Amino acid sequence: MLSSLARFCVRRRRIVVFGIWIPLFFIVAAVSGAMKGDFRTDFVLPSSESREVQELLEKANPNKAGFSATVVFKSEEGLNAPGLKDAMASFLNQVGAMEGVDTISPYDNPQQVSQSGKIAFARLDISNRSQAEGITFSDEVQEIGDTTLTKVSGVQVEYGGEIFVKFTMPESEALGILAAIVILVLAFGSVLAMGLPIGTALLGLGIAVSTVTILSHATLMPDFTTSMVAMVGLGVGIDYALFIVTRYREGLQAGMSVEDAVVDAVDTSGRAVLFAGVTVIISLLGLYIMGLSFVRGLATGAAIGVLVMMLASVTLLPALLGMVKHRIDVTTRAAIAALAVVVLCALGAIIFHSLPVLLLGLVGAVAITAMSFVFRSLRTPIPVRVIKARELTFWFRWSRFVQRRPWTALIASSSVLVLLSIPLFSIRLGFGDTGNQPEKTTARQAYDLLAEGFGPGVNGPLFVTVQGDTAASPEKLMAFAGTLSQADNVAFATPSPLSAAGPSTEIDGQPLALVVVYPKSSPQEKETTQLVHTLRDEVIPATGVTAKVGGFTAASIDFADYIGGRLPYLIGAVLILSFLLLMAVFRSLLVPLKAVIMNLLSIGAAYGLIVAVFQWGWGKDLIGVDKAGPVESWAPMMLFAIVFGLSMDYEVFLLSRIKEEYDRTGDNASAVADGLAATARVITAAALIMVCVFSAFVLGDDRQLKLFGLGMAFAVLIDATIVRMVLVPATMELLGSRNWWIPKWLDRILPKIDVEGHHHDSETLAV
Repeated sequence: MLSSLARFCVRRRRIVVFGIWIPLFFIVAAVSGAMKGDFRTDFVLPSSESREVQELLEKANPNKAGFSATVVFKSEEGLNAPGLKDAMASFLNQVGAMEGVDTISPYDNPQQVSQSGKIAFARLDISNRSQAEGITFSDEVQEIGDTTLTKVSGVQVEYGGEIFVKFTMPESEALGILAAIVILVLAFGSVLAMGLPIGTALLGLGIAVSTVTILSHATLMPDFTTSMVAMVGLGVGIDYALFIVTRYREGLQAGMSVEDAVVDAVDTSGRAVLFAGVTVIISLLGLYIMGLSFVRGLATGAAIGVLVMMLASVTLLPALLGMVKHRIDVTTRAAIAALAVVVLCALGAIIFHSLPVLLLGLVGAVAITAMSFVFRSLRTPIPVRVIKARELTFWFRWSRFVQRRPWTALIASSSVLVLLSIPLFSIRLGFGDTGNQPEKTTARQAYDLLAEGFGPGVNGPLFVTVQGDTAASPEKLMAFAGTLSQADNVAFATPSPLSAAGPSTEIDGQPLALVVVYPKSSPQEKETTQLVHTLRDEVIPATGVTAKVGGFTAASIDFADYIGGRLPYLIGAVLILSFLLLMAVFRSLLVPLKAVIMNLLSIGAAYGLIVAVFQWGWGKDLIGVDKAGPVESWAPMMLFAIVFGLSMDYEVFLLSRIKEEYDRTGDNASAVADGLAATARVITAAALIMVCVFSAFVLGDDRQLKLFGLGMAFAVLIDATIVRMVLVPATMELLGSRNWWIPKWLDRILPKIDVEGHHHDSETLAV
């Protein structure tokens, strides 16, 4: 099937490129641009106390069940600043008139004024809404503030809360693409050999991102889904295309015709690409086990990105190779023009803060290159210095070096990975707060002002719903709030009206009231987590009042606890399924077992690094992280799913080549050395590209993407070096022919999965 598909793509290359892929890019981009995205991050759990609080508040007043934001004021004259009271009244009246918004003025609640009297805040309770709606709301609120509050001289006004955080795709991703261009040019000495993997991946990325944007209207997807698609899609897309291009060049050098070389590449490396992609998708879809709607949306988006890259690698890329033909190893003027377009647009994406600029540059580059081959008008080759590096000889010798000292290599490399994994055992899951935003942003400045005037905990209020007689009596409700105020780590607690009619309302035949508790510690600190559990387990039960603790901060804590409890199920399911797949592919028990253990070690090392940097604060200043805090709750599960899948990519690419050599010669030691020599250069280049792509996210402003990008980059680096180049040859040498042992009865019942393909020697093919 793959052979027929490859031949069709080569023979009908113009139809594939100009009739299918490029029109598809523009059509999907136009539709997604017209529909825009409907992304929203919903961290509420299916069953938790915070969920119960949200359901009660949604019945009583939906505005209390969404976002909690603040508008912070600072003035040397405090609330007595001339004109401030009238300006604030005008501002709050206009904001309060917006749909789904309740406002509480500091003039109505003295507890919203600091002891110094210089800092005060108005609280905004905002109904739940999508990312796009949240951006529109925050812009409108700040516009109202610009026309009312900024006219008051001597008053600093800042807007705090998650809804005022501007989440954008980091422009630094373009730097990762530029780094990938440089690595590929150095590795292959040809602009075309570099451009095809980059171009294929970027065109696929554009289609994947647009598709995910459209699907966000049909399923819940969090705000950062497109960033995740870009991160994963670029990495695997470049890798998959790179492996096929490398095999194609080998075919040409072996004397094959262009068509046969393409067919051979797709039927061998392309087959491995499809299987590797399936393992990544399986790992991603394993996230469905977590039972969270937003995680399912994130997994679906990332899986779509991988699927599009797989399809582009086995259809678009063969068509482009059919256009390039033997010129894959030379650099033409058209190729230089295409490269210039990509580089300029990458720089433009950085300067103008726009990733679409880069994607449009890609389309232009592909069009320039493709049209040059269609009209044959730009065919003059320009000589370049092709780097004929001796990596193959080096890697063969390296494999022999490791194989001569297998126990030393095994013990040394395993010790390094175990040492790096030690911090993992003190991991604390949670969510970073707005105090991690760049200092120039209004959300960060509001956070700092509140911390200065009231303590950092005011940035993460807890919503306590009260039912029964206490809710119906203002005196009892005030006494209950006073009791909560006396708890350790509580700055103050205050009743908050649920409606304009009064402090309480009636839900399902019972009075319901709301008390807002402001901790002393910041939302991301361990002490706040302890406070939530203390209120639930000790303080509230001791009062005899029917009350529940919720709100965004409490929901984040519940989410972290839930993820920590479900993560072992995800890991177990993915490990078992991956083991079974590899066992069927390589007809072995020890090879898949070894692969699973090694991949766990590389992931453990990545976990250890992010704990040391982001939770312990080691070297945090080097990557622009202001404060130590918890590891983002969603990061470990996403890191595991993606890194495990990517690790299996390298495992499949390396072992399929080793198995191919073993089946041909029957000599395990030679097969390991030859397989490593044949794939080490391309695996190293692919890993460096992934490291650059993922590391680019560390250069952005968002703490979550910094953490995730660093973890991904380090895991890939460890996997492609220590694991793939040291542990694999060492263990395979120690196991010898037992690597490929499997009981006969099991071999008979396993399905036949041919990932090595049908490679033919050049002598059997017509040139």
